[in-house]
Amino acid sequence: MAGIYIHIPFCSQACSYCDFHFSTSLKNKSNIISAINMELKNEQLYLEGESICTIYFGGGTPSLIDNILIESILRTIHNNFNVSPTLECTIEANPEDISSNTINDWFTLGFNRISLGVQSFREQDLNYMNRIHTQEQSLRSIELLKKSKINNFNIDLIYGFPSLSDDAWASNLQQVIELGVPHISCYCLTIEPNTALFHYIKNKQEMPLDPKRGRDHFLIAREILTNNNYSHYEISNFSKKGYESAHNNNYWNKTKYLGVGPSAHSFNGKSRRWNIKNNTIYYTKILKNEIIYEEEILTSKDIINEYILTSIRTSAGLDWSHIKQQVSESELNIFNLEVHKLHQSGFIELKNEMIYLNEKGMLFSDRISQNLFLI
Repeated sequence: MAGIYIHIPFCSQACSYCDFHFSTSLKNKSNIISAINMELKNEQLYLEGESICTIYFGGGTPSLIDNILIESILRTIHNNFNVSPTLECTIEANPEDISSNTINDWFTLGFNRISLGVQSFREQDLNYMNRIHTQEQSLRSIELLKKSKINNFNIDLIYGFPSLSDDAWASNLQQVIELGVPHISCYCLTIEPNTALFHYIKNKQEMPLDPKRGRDHFLIAREILTNNNYSHYEISNFSKKGYESAHNNNYWNKTKYLGVGPSAHSFNGKSRRWNIKNNTIYYTKILKNEIIYEEEILTSKDIINEYILTSIRTSAGLDWSHIKQQVSESELNIFNLEVHKLHQSGFIELKNEMIYLNEKGMLFSDRISQNLFLI
């Protein structure tokens, strides 16, 4: 099985925290979609005929794009790839773009899952992030989705910033529970260079982030959501039974995927690619049939380290026996020593040749992964 990710590089305006590649000018959208279709045709052999089980439109804001352009991409995929009959097909959308007609149109096109960029139900938080939508639009869009033919949906929420108290964060989560949202992605705010928020903090226009607040909010989310029948199946993701994201699971399970569009990444088990982060250059190079990506050939050590990085974040855990089969005796001795230290320090649990992060370990997952990496 494999997946296809389509990066739609357009937004209505820039969120203060976002460092994803996008443009607020839509004048070249038809050219970019044409280039995406050309890239799909050019790369139809990249996944070696494997069945496509997930298609994910991300960005950017895919819900800004006309349906006729979205349909052209889906048609290109179906004409050039082996698409599974049990396909999960997701589109990211903002609350202000949701209507009954929009949802029905997407369903007709083949979408069966929507990821909604709510981020917060509080107006002051939305202003802090420079989001366009309102609390009312978020609530309305969720109710429309619940009543629609696409009732498999996710909402994104952001935590860990100075103006969000513990009680306010708990209130956001309680709102999710009361609305019966089937899947929630909770992300701790990070400050990336060259974002508006980075400059606001640098110039003392906004307060810096406190890592403790982020850790506290993570624990609050975990407690509230797991106590209300949400499975914490990956560090940032919670779902009701049967609503886990196949797209997310494929990424963490190292399933092959093709990423198309400016800045999109691809992985085929042997190498990683990342496309040019410039709309005009991307389109121009596609037209000239020139290379649009950089590529890294993965060593056996890289592949193991990527497995460690992704698997340790999930509730399925890291398969210790898989590591034993892939590494040298000296590498295994070092790995085993680190596992023992992490276990003795209370960061991981061991069961039936599997390694799991416990709650304490989840707070330091990136550091734990680095400690386990082969060097």
